[in-house]
Amino acid sequence: MSASTPPGAPALSIVIPTYNERTRIAELIGAVFAEMQKAHVDGEVVVVDDNSPDGTGAIVDSLVPVHAPRLRAVHRAGKLGLGTAVMEGFMAATAPVVGVMDADFSHPPAALPRLLHALSSRGADVVIGSRYIPGGDAANWPRSRLLLSKLACVLARPLTPVRDATSGFFLIKRSVIEGVTIRAGGFKICLELLMRSPVTSVVEVPYVFVDRTIGKSKMTTREALGYFSQLWTLFRLRGTSRRGVRYHREAPAD
Repeated sequence: MSASTPPGAPALSIVIPTYNERTRIAELIGAVFAEMQKAHVDGEVVVVDDNSPDGTGAIVDSLVPVHAPRLRAVHRAGKLGLGTAVMEGFMAATAPVVGVMDADFSHPPAALPRLLHALSSRGADVVIGSRYIPGGDAANWPRSRLLLSKLACVLARPLTPVRDATSGFFLIKRSVIEGVTIRAGGFKICLELLMRSPVTSVVEVPYVFVDRTIGKSKMTTREALGYFSQLWTLFRLRGTSRRGVRYHREAPAD
């Protein structure tokens, strides 16, 4: 990945990985662009589709001319994993700041300008949308899923003081992930990047996660078990990083 920014590049690139998300992908793309326009942010959307059999990729292709040149579609050969999809999207992005969000509206597009403002105003390398600091929450989640999510974050606490290290909603400077290779193909790419990138400052911003109401969750038992393997690998890296990293938690929005 090159960290250089081409002339005329947007200020922010949002990567949206998809697999069978045809129901709301057009609505989400429109909402992301609307929120960025409202906040006067020149933004780009990069959709990375893992060859969805429901035709998600074709829907995105039909929208590219509408939003050109700020909507890009990346098509992959199959379901290769969310983590690698995010990294491929980052490689295709052109903005100096890249981010990721889910395709099912569990991550609110309206929060994107606040995340970008926090990154800029705090001079941070990473801004994480957090469910587990004051002002954050998880709505419509089964209690079992909420407990598992909180447990996953607690298990990561010896690696990083970030309260929501398993968040899938974050922005990061492209310069920080220059040359970084991830090992986890699954969901927890935020934690992976926190540990493998030369991050010097992290900000958490509260938001309310809303579980999907349409479609099927992509979380599986295999993904959950893969997290424990990922943790083991990252604990072995602990002695080589994370000293001197500055952390800040934003207050709830008024």
